[in-house]
Amino acid sequence: MEKAKLQEYWKINLGYLVGLLVVWFVVSYGFGILLVEPLNAIRLGGFKLGFWFAQQGSIYVFVVQIFVYVMLMNKLDKKFDVHED
Repeated sequence: MEKAKLQEYWKINLGYLVGLLVVWFVVSYGFGILLVEPLNAIRLGGFKLGFWFAQQGSIYVFVVQIFVYVMLMNKLDKKFDVHED
């Protein structure tokens, strides 16, 4: 792969990583710590929403993000004709 295409590939890849990490940070730190009190006014399955995000929500978001990242990278690999050997 030529150098310009390789740099574009990694730039897009790092953009995906940064975007996904920002979402995970907002969910885990923002919802689980900073916004816990306002979210605790809402209940989800009998639990306060702030507590739920702190204990389970951020983990669920992380697992979903793994699948999203795989999907995005498969698409990117096809776009740049990258094959794993």
